[in-house]
Amino acid sequence: MAIFKVKAELRDDTGKGASRRLRHQNLIPAIVYGAGKEPRAVSVEHHKVLKFLEDESFFTSILELSTAGGKRQKVILRDMQRHPSKPRIMHMDFQRIADNEILHMNIPLHFLNEDTCPAAKT
Repeated sequence: MAIFKVKAELRDDTGKGASRRLRHQNLIPAIVYGAGKEPRAVSVEHHKVLKFLEDESFFTSILELSTAGGKRQKVILRDMQRHPSKPRIMHMDFQRIADNEILHMNIPLHFLNEDTCPAAKT
């Protein structure tokens, strides 16, 4: 399993106008919440996240989110909003993971040789 390392920058400005300015700079507005800590608004680079999305395990893996100052935290991708007609990501939600926390996630299963299985109906 690949370890995905996402670099994020903390941001103080929020709202529709600030998010639009970020998107024009090829950044994705995002939020990090959970694990008993305050939610933080961050931004991540669009083209790097698009590369990660090519691997479907990105959606079900524990990610390493690093912010300014070298602070690293374990997160999972909880929600992602896409543009309806363009290949753009509009917003992302990351949930912090505590070491003593139990996770419930949906993991996709891929069956091998399903097409040649004699028990499968045709």
